[in-house]
Amino acid sequence: MSNTPFRFAHSGLGQWMEAAEACLRGLQPVPAAANLGFVYVTDLYANRLPEILDYLGGHSGVAHWVGSVGIGVCATAQEYLDESGMAVMLGEFPADSFRVFGNVTELAQLSEQAGGFEVGERPAHYALVHGDARNAEVPDLAAALAARMQSGFVTGGITSSRFQSYQVADSVVHGGLSGVMFGEQVPVMTRLTQGVTPIAAPHLVTASQENILVSLDGRPALDVLNEDIGEILARDLSRAAGYIFAALTVSGSDTGDYLVRNLIGADTNERLVAISEVVPVQGEVVFCRRDAGAAREDMLRMLGNIKQAITAPPRGAVYYSCLGRGAGLFGADSVELKLIREVLGEFPLVGFFANGEISHDRLYGYTGVLTLFL
Repeated sequence: MSNTPFRFAHSGLGQWMEAAEACLRGLQPVPAAANLGFVYVTDLYANRLPEILDYLGGHSGVAHWVGSVGIGVCATAQEYLDESGMAVMLGEFPADSFRVFGNVTELAQLSEQAGGFEVGERPAHYALVHGDARNAEVPDLAAALAARMQSGFVTGGITSSRFQSYQVADSVVHGGLSGVMFGEQVPVMTRLTQGVTPIAAPHLVTASQENILVSLDGRPALDVLNEDIGEILARDLSRAAGYIFAALTVSGSDTGDYLVRNLIGADTNERLVAISEVVPVQGEVVFCRRDAGAAREDMLRMLGNIKQAITAPPRGAVYYSCLGRGAGLFGADSVELKLIREVLGEFPLVGFFANGEISHDRLYGYTGVLTLFL
């Protein structure tokens, strides 16, 4: 397999054609062996995505494409958030080493749309996916797809958009899950970094109703929350919005993994707490805070682990970061993306700021998911 770095380019020019032309110039010379493109555009270009895809495919000669719309997109050491932005990468992969699939809107379609989970007549090893937030089945679709991958892993992001919620899977699609499966001959490495930090020890869910926490550790859930977050925030829970979260610990994880979910309400009479996820009895919940310092520390930890594990620069990479991260958490001037370059060096990278991030077989929030093609 070739070790040639992928080609990539990005642009923030205001008109879609200007941005696409700038990206195409940046991709020159297009390698003859390039056979899979990745394209991410901010939602200001969303209604022009079909034209963008036609232009890039027609002028590059690359037939297969995957990607998504995002309120923000990113490239090596560069973020475009809430502005015009386009990021494009062209990869070279062995023949019959990948299969683009989609658009899967329900579980019954998954096997057929994913070609029986085979790539070049061999079982698929890993998948990179994009999902439509308007389809409630997307988390289950991602989990079912992961279960059929030899590695047990998919990574990806949920489209974020104030306009059309489009994904790319050789054509512009929407409404479900789509992406690309790779065979085991394509080496990848993927890691996840959290954007919040626990403020107390985990609590056992001793009573719940759907997404409502009734009691934790045998005590009223709201009393436990108030105790954890402190008197000042407890006096006015509206001040905790966007700062305090509930996280569900992942059973069997040896890395302190957890799924972050929003607090969406509280009943001060019944002492109940509602979160944006169904919570099982006997599960564990830990309350967390949004913390720029902890997010930076955890990202440096993730990048340090990757640096120790790789022996050569990646050929290319995709990065999916939560909309709640980026400039709002790390600071302006593309700090989050520059951290990647600072630790791992310069290499082709594209991605977007998502409405949820997929890693392994789960939907996360407030995380960054980095996948490297080695």
